Amino acid sequence: MSLPQKLDRLLSRADEVRHALNTADGAQVGALSKELSELEPLVAKVSEYRAAEKARDEAEAMLSDPELRELAEPEFYALRDSLPQLEREIRLMLLPRDAADSRSAILEIRPAAGGDEAALFAAELFGAYQRYAATQGWRFEILDYDASDLGGVKGATAGIEGRGVFAKLKFESGVHRVQRVPATETQGRIHTSTVTVAVLPEAEEVDVHINEGDLRIDTYRASGAGGQHVNKTDSAVRITHIPSGVVVAMQEEKSQHKNKAKAMKVLRARLYEAERARLAGVRSADRKGQVGTGDRSERIRTYNFPQGRVTDHRIGLTLHKIDRVMLGEFEEIIGALTAEDEAARLAAEGE
Repeated sequence: MSLPQKLDRLLSRADEVRHALNTADGAQVGALSKELSELEPLVAKVSEYRAAEKARDEAEAMLSDPELRELAEPEFYALRDSLPQLEREIRLMLLPRDAADSRSAILEIRPAAGGDEAALFAAELFGAYQRYAATQGWRFEILDYDASDLGGVKGATAGIEGRGVFAKLKFESGVHRVQRVPATETQGRIHTSTVTVAVLPEAEEVDVHINEGDLRIDTYRASGAGGQHVNKTDSAVRITHIPSGVVVAMQEEKSQHKNKAKAMKVLRARLYEAERARLAGVRSADRKGQVGTGDRSERIRTYNFPQGRVTDHRIGLTLHKIDRVMLGEFEEIIGALTAEDEAARLAAEGE
């Protein structure tokens, strides 16, 4: 189907929904209103595109008139040059959307290879994402933070709430590599360590049905650096989802009830993402050309402190401002990853 045909069908559907809303009963109004709210931005962009096309054609017709040419020429070229960008915006809006893109997200960071240095960088990276969330106006809630003795972290989990969080952060999943001279290094040698990052779309109870009988829930005394409740009460909770083998442990809160609620939140997200990954595997041919797979085993980025650079290996992007990135300035990287993914999907649509 050609683009003009797609746009005609879109406009017709919007008219149908508006008409249906006038006669809909209470049960239908919600679904129709939601559909219309999703269609309206695209309808507005199509109207802008077609108005620009019409104005370009009118200006072009005036070029043959010697008296009007001087007036019409700048307008014609401006309109002609604006149309490709408008068309690209429309094609992007028409692309199938990931249903999870509008959701909040669960962020999990774990040190991998590198011992204490990996734990230290995991803590620094976790803080960088926390600062980035603040710049976006998102709510960053630490769900679990298992600190190490030297100021690093054995594992950290956060819930990041806001519209479109997952769409922004989904390409952050993978292995992040750091190259620098550790504070404990006496001979000035550069060490390479790695940290794993997982970004999961937050799941609601309706998304994932969990049978209580499939869960094994253990309680134990919290341990780690600091915290008044550490080693005093059985407040820590470990939930094992027996069918999948997924295990989630939480000890951040003093309340066992709160730790259980947080653990269930992360468990739902992991099971939801596992199902999404299974479906994506079924549709694996559709994933060709996209930016990364979101697999935690994929090395995606290197943070080289001696050279002051951050390199994203998937798109060959290198920024020489590691200090700014570690302060939470991820927008340039995330924007480039999103643009690359959009370009790949547009190209796939055209095949």
